[in-house]
Amino acid sequence: MAAPFLASVSLSFQSTDYFALMVLGLTAVAAFASRGDVLKALLMTVVGLMLSTVGTDQTQGVPRFTLGILDLTDGISFLLLVMATFALSEALIAILKPDNDSKRQEEKEASSHLGSMAISKEEVKEMVPVIGRSSVLGFLIGVLPGAGATIASFLAYGTEQRIAGAEKGKLFGKGSVRGLAAPETANNAAATGSFVPLLTLGIPGSGTTAIMLGALVGYGIQPGPRLYVDNPEVFWSVIVSMWIGNIILLVLNLPLIPYIARILAVPSRFLLPFILFFSLIGVYFVSFNTFDIQLMVLFGAIALLLRFLDFPMAPMILGFILGGMMEENLRRALLINDDSWAFLWERPLTLTILLIAGACLLVPMLSPLFGKMRKSLSGQSSTED
Repeated sequence: MAAPFLASVSLSFQSTDYFALMVLGLTAVAAFASRGDVLKALLMTVVGLMLSTVGTDQTQGVPRFTLGILDLTDGISFLLLVMATFALSEALIAILKPDNDSKRQEEKEASSHLGSMAISKEEVKEMVPVIGRSSVLGFLIGVLPGAGATIASFLAYGTEQRIAGAEKGKLFGKGSVRGLAAPETANNAAATGSFVPLLTLGIPGSGTTAIMLGALVGYGIQPGPRLYVDNPEVFWSVIVSMWIGNIILLVLNLPLIPYIARILAVPSRFLLPFILFFSLIGVYFVSFNTFDIQLMVLFGAIALLLRFLDFPMAPMILGFILGGMMEENLRRALLINDDSWAFLWERPLTLTILLIAGACLLVPMLSPLFGKMRKSLSGQSSTED
């Protein structure tokens, strides 16, 4: 029902607005940082932006920051970076920190409780508003062409961590039901939302819908405003397939999740070699290039050092994802405005988004100062009493 309206809204977004939206996404990195580590998160975001510039310049076709290495001409693979910073570094941390008896006992106790899918009433009350907010946020981001489910997941996670407050925000990353529900809900909502520009405008909203666009065109079907009239069976088949697919996933996941979760009970000496093997082989099978394995090991070692220094990895991944789109839209905006930066304040929507981004950036930095001021004022009032 909302597809035609949202498609027109999506068309009203210009390059300047997309650039501001990317800036807003980058300022959300403060949400991934614990109190006092905002600068570390911002630094990792800059590192992600730097890595996104490696490869061939899409505008001029000139290699940049490749150090003369031909294998870097196409840039750094997103899969390679994610596997190196999360899977590989996590496995190396587990190897460098051998299990002790108490940890083994905790694993045995945890594995004995696996299998129950029941959630309490308190968890339901806590999850329902999160699911509602993340669904709307994820769907709206999915409607924007090129944004994708990954950005929606990061933004939903950061938003909920800020809404949760200081105490509950510390539980994010440690099994918080809010931290689990927010990114998964936003991911699903963005995946379906990306079909809106595809079916109504013929513009892919994500990499997956771009592949579907090619398949539809190959069958002689042109997605766009006429799809409702010329090929209604295709449009409604996509809608129905989403319902059927979700039902099938529900039927499969509910019985299998308890058994899949029992992988956690496997001793690390057996599990870690498999993690390392599949991580390296998975990256190699994408490009069949041994250089990617070498680069992955290098990034894994660097990520290991950064994690020991308590630098968050999520802001770097977010900066890497948004870096290319941010640069592309900034260049387009400057070309349209004759290399003038006036578009930052001349367009109301762009200015509004940038002001929100500024608030998201300043609030985490200034909140400790406000806290100290409140404590000092309360101390003075108690002294006067």
